Amino acid sequence: MRTAAVWVVGTATLATPVGQTSLGNYIFTGLQTENWVFVIFGCVASAALALIADGLLSLIESGAAKSDGRRMLIGLAGLVLGTAAAAAPLVLHADGQGRETYVVGAKNFSEQFILAELMSKRIVATGASVKPSQGLGSAVAFRALAANDIDVYVDYSGTLWTTVLKRTDTPSRAVMLSALTRELKQKYGVRVLGPLGFENAYALTMTQARAKALHVSSLADLATVAPQLTIGGDIEFFSRPEWADVEQAYAMSFRAKKSFQPTFMYRALESGDVDVISAFSSDGRIAADHLVVLTDPKSAIPPYDAVILLAPKRANDARLIHALTPLLNSIDVTSMRAANYAVDGKGETPARAASELADRASH
Repeated sequence: MRTAAVWVVGTATLATPVGQTSLGNYIFTGLQTENWVFVIFGCVASAALALIADGLLSLIESGAAKSDGRRMLIGLAGLVLGTAAAAAPLVLHADGQGRETYVVGAKNFSEQFILAELMSKRIVATGASVKPSQGLGSAVAFRALAANDIDVYVDYSGTLWTTVLKRTDTPSRAVMLSALTRELKQKYGVRVLGPLGFENAYALTMTQARAKALHVSSLADLATVAPQLTIGGDIEFFSRPEWADVEQAYAMSFRAKKSFQPTFMYRALESGDVDVISAFSSDGRIAADHLVVLTDPKSAIPPYDAVILLAPKRANDARLIHALTPLLNSIDVTSMRAANYAVDGKGETPARAASELADRASH
C-alpha cells in the first residue's frame, strides 16, 4: 500500500493533459512558459506529498505491528486531514455569492494560455467567476467541450476540420468556417462563436543558414533532401492527419523524427539537434530568431483560423456571448505574435501578455 501510494501521487501529475487539476498544472505550464519556479514547486510539492503519504502509512503499519494505538491514530488522522485538504477546493469552488462560474479551457502551449486569460478577464468583468482547465490535448479539449465539461476555449479551423470532422479536402478559408459552424452545431451542439482574426497554422521552418545551405524554400524542395535530415515537432504533430497529408502530398521521408514541448523544439532547431521543425505561424519566435517559413505549393496544410467555441449548454448563454463577442476579428497575427513572444521570449506571464494583447486589440 505504501509503494502504491507513492506511485499514485507521482502519476497523478499526468492528469493535467486530460483536464484534471493536479500539481502537474505547475509542472506542465512551467515547462511551456519556462517558469522554473512553477516547475520546481510542482516537483518538490509532489515529492513532499509522496513522502508524507508514505510516512503516515508507515505510522499505521508500525502501530499495527506493535499494537500501538497512538501511532495508528496519528497516521489515520493525518490521512483524514490530507483527504479533507484535497477535497476542500471542490467544496469551496461553489461561489458563496451565487455567481455563475464558467470553465475556460486551454491546450498546452503559450498562445492558448494567453487567450484563456484574455477570455477569463472579460468573463470576470461581467460579474461571473472563472475556473481554468489548462494543458489539454487537442482531442481531449474538444471532447470536454462537447460533453459540457468545459464551457469555452479557442481552437483552430484546420484542427477541427481534420481531427473532429475527419475531412481530407482543403477548401477556402470562408468555406471551411461556414461548414465548421454548421456541422459542429448539427453533430455536437457546439457553437462556433466566430474567428478572433488571426491564423495559427502549422508551418515547417528552418534556420536561414540551414535553408540556404540546402537550397530549400518550399516543402517540395525539402522533400528532396529530407532523407538526410531530422525533423522536430510538438508532442502531437506526427500523429495528426495534417502531417500524414504533408507526407503523402510531397512523398516526405525524414531520417529521424523527434517530439518536443514547443519551447524546447525551437531550442533544438537553434542548437542543430534538428534541421526543421513544425512551427506555428503566429509564434513570435519565427521573426525574433529570423527563421525561414517554407512555402506549401500543394496546399497540403489547411487554414487554421483561431475560433472561439462554446459548449452545447452555453451555446445561447447571453452573458458569455456578450463578454466574448468584442474579441471577434479584433486580434491580428502581428499582435498575437507579440503576445506569444512576450511569454516565450521575454518571460512574461500569460496574464500580463493577455492584458497587453487586450490593449492592442482595443485600439
